[in-house]
Amino acid sequence: MTHAPQSPERLSRAAGNTAHTDRHTMLRVLRREVAGTIGLLTDEHDFRAMRHYRTFAFANFATYLQSVEDLLSSRASQGAHTTVALFDPQEYADFCTDTGLDPDTPSSRARFTAEVATTGPAIPYDGQPLADLIPALADEAVRQATWEYASALLARLGACTSCGEDIGRTAFTRASGLLASMLDTAPTGKRHLVCSVSGAPETLVAVLHADADPDGTSQLNATEALEFTTVLALGLATQSPGGLVMRTTAPSAPDRVYGWRLRAGDFEPLTAGEVFDAYCTDADSGDLVSPESDVDYCAPPDLGPDATPSAHRH
Repeated sequence: MTHAPQSPERLSRAAGNTAHTDRHTMLRVLRREVAGTIGLLTDEHDFRAMRHYRTFAFANFATYLQSVEDLLSSRASQGAHTTVALFDPQEYADFCTDTGLDPDTPSSRARFTAEVATTGPAIPYDGQPLADLIPALADEAVRQATWEYASALLARLGACTSCGEDIGRTAFTRASGLLASMLDTAPTGKRHLVCSVSGAPETLVAVLHADADPDGTSQLNATEALEFTTVLALGLATQSPGGLVMRTTAPSAPDRVYGWRLRAGDFEPLTAGEVFDAYCTDADSGDLVSPESDVDYCAPPDLGPDATPSAHRH
């Protein structure tokens, strides 16, 4: 059986269809390579502020949140990576004023979102519901604000009048040494550290999570470590009251809890009884709370000369 040869026109159309299909396929592949950012309004107050813009299409906060969640899920199902950034209406208005942009346009909102993703609070979306993502984003905002505030205060302390050394830089170096000593002397396993420094207008709190490999090497988030060290340095430099607690968790062993107090620039170890009292007393009522099972409340290990304050005071 013989076949009539196809006309050049049909061959050209077939080749064109194939090329179109290939381009469509490649575009779909490339979309998976492009990271996206969504600016999220996390409460109704901020949502109402954006309702003043004519081009902001949403009239209901619940509908807005559901639409955001649907978009995030859709992008994730396509293999696309998305970062969720905190969208603050007042910061957005200031941004538009500073850059000369019209705030009542989607393109201006997109420009601001791209800016916030690199400088402001933002977290990656990994499939979590918005009910979990929004508190995490709020926590990220608090962490960043705490670090910025503590850094600014450290920078303003200036030089020591007696020795000429930069007080903030010296305190940061000492805090870095203390953190390294705490991690080096802690048992192998998961470590959870909380540092609080009392001051005006409010208490600053920093949290650090660190895991230890079997060889003792600590694995920790660099951003968390920077924030933690900055808050600890501020407490040392300003001689503010505060405290630091570490909890370690290891397989087949009780958790261990111990800590230190910050007082007038001193870094003092807490006794086992003081740690027990701190953990087993309700902070609001002062009533005793039953101790946790499989938890040892103990004195901390010796951290060496960095914990001795006499040579570090200004």
